[in-house]
Amino acid sequence: MARDVISLALRRMVIARARQRCEYCLLPDSHTTAPHHVDHVIPLKHGGLTIETNLAYACFECNLYKGADIAAFDPLDGQMTRLFNPRLDVWGDSFKLEGGRIVGLDALGRAIVVLLRMNEEWRVLQRQLLMTAGIFG
Repeated sequence: MARDVISLALRRMVIARARQRCEYCLLPDSHTTAPHHVDHVIPLKHGGLTIETNLAYACFECNLYKGADIAAFDPLDGQMTRLFNPRLDVWGDSFKLEGGRIVGLDALGRAIVVLLRMNEEWRVLQRQLLMTAGIFG
């Protein structure tokens, strides 16, 4: 099997582990128009492997904006930092939810909030609507 092929069993495990939510912005896959993706946290082009510990479940937007990036600038101090890694980092240590906005609490969180454009107006509105419906948050 090629190293970039994700088996159905592994794909199902990643989705179940994520509780069917994007592991970056927490958007549930049941309330999107575009499918979520199984993402290589460390992309193949940077030597990442197709193994359980290097895969995350990501919504279309987070996966698109992350691309093959492995680092970004912290907007607070301008320092380059590695990206939030759902396999190593705890979401609540790096982020908090404030009325539909995702706020970065540390360098990892701040950098990825900007890189993944988590607080684009329509994404915040989507979260607010899901929060009002009791589906998010």
